[in-house]
Amino acid sequence: MKLKNWKFEGDILDIIPERLHAVLDIRMDADVVGVTDLAEAAARRATKFKDVKGKIVTVPLYGYISHKPTIWSAVGAESSSQTFGRWMDDLVASSDVGAIVIDVDSPGGTVNGLTGVSDKIYAMRGRKPIIAVANGMMASAAYFIGSSATEIVADPDSAVGSIGTIGTHLDWSGALEQAGVKATIISAGKYKSEGHPYASLSDEAKQQYQQMIDQYYEGFVSAVARNRDVTNSKVKADYGQGRVLTARDAKAVGMVDRVATLEQVISDLLPRGGSSSVARARLALAHMPNIN
Repeated sequence: MKLKNWKFEGDILDIIPERLHAVLDIRMDADVVGVTDLAEAAARRATKFKDVKGKIVTVPLYGYISHKPTIWSAVGAESSSQTFGRWMDDLVASSDVGAIVIDVDSPGGTVNGLTGVSDKIYAMRGRKPIIAVANGMMASAAYFIGSSATEIVADPDSAVGSIGTIGTHLDWSGALEQAGVKATIISAGKYKSEGHPYASLSDEAKQQYQQMIDQYYEGFVSAVARNRDVTNSKVKADYGQGRVLTARDAKAVGMVDRVATLEQVISDLLPRGGSSSVARARLALAHMPNIN
């Protein structure tokens, strides 16, 4: 991997590690697709929020979760926790919406913004049914958000969990030495250059980064424990210890409330004796004007 292609060096992430490279592949826009094409794709998306039979709205939480909106979240390849929180504000406030189903298929993302959106959704409980459905993968940051819902449902073939925090430091000094390149770091402030990629981390730097990772992890665990009404020790011991679990195993340890498909969840919410059609509305970035 080339140095210029590593987009997440130094970031602290709540993401399932083996999916990081897939996210990187999507983001290689310079080699695959032009920004103009992405902008055109975003412009082609529906611009009007449509009414929903049964007052049920499904909200997507797909792909890598960034904090603020990106071109990737604009075309539906990724998600923004900030934008997602604004969608939830509007949907909970709308008298036209009776229930919200969060359609989740995400390996996780950055830690930034997760506590705020999790707290927001948790505070919305009781105002309207909010059901998070693991419809593929609900991992790490996606579970952080999804666990805040009134109920968590896992599709029978889904994967749930990856409760943990990870950061990466790349040491390129060996590669530079082989290329005959020497980096000179000039900085002011005792720790300003700490973590630069042209040398191995010192023991002191490793300890500092570990402390940061531990703090974010404890916050993640505490939020999940609150959301699921269990203890922190229960989350650490039984909720996968950083691994993802199958739907059945996640149900057995209490990470999800039941196992069902997205279609079954929506069907259960529809009024009995009404139309046989399943009412769903896909809420995309451009569906709700002035939301960004």
